Amino acid sequence: MFSLTVAAVVFGVIFLAELPDKTALAGLMLGTRYRASYVFAGVAAAFLVHVALAIAAGSVLTLLPHRVVQGVVGVLFLVGAAVLLFKKDDEEEDVAKPADQSFWKVSGAGFTMILVAEFGDLTQIMTANLAARYDDPLSVGVGAVLGLWAVAGLGILGGRTLMKHVPLKLITKIAACVMALLAAFSLYEALAG
Repeated sequence: MFSLTVAAVVFGVIFLAELPDKTALAGLMLGTRYRASYVFAGVAAAFLVHVALAIAAGSVLTLLPHRVVQGVVGVLFLVGAAVLLFKKDDEEEDVAKPADQSFWKVSGAGFTMILVAEFGDLTQIMTANLAARYDDPLSVGVGAVLGLWAVAGLGILGGRTLMKHVPLKLITKIAACVMALLAAFSLYEALAG
């Protein structure tokens, strides 16, 4: 059964964690060069693939005893919070420019870039953790996909404006705090359960 609460929590966590990521910047760069709808189509498809893989991994984790899963999830959330707090801000990648502006070339470039850059990324690991934590693949999947799509849309259409008004370091710290809270709650459940 779909839980709007779980989807909203996952959306918030994934949105905040992905916002300062290099893929938001890459989406911004592609969006300034090409038709936004073409870029978004490719990026959105790649994020769907990543969320499906993460949900599958998280579903496998639910087969383990509950206390073990909560302990693993808590530790991974702590690692994620640390990565957000201590990562360097100079992560930029060059984006290969498609030879023409056709839908398939532009969306293919966006899909390939995100598929490669996001594989094993923090938000993919977090999505797997959330799928294991809530044991609700549909709600977690919808929340994660919508969170990633929202960041991609912001990056492609309005990234420059957002970054002028909201400091990247503040966004990163908020995401790290949310992850630390989720880690504490998961570890508490692991130890108390």
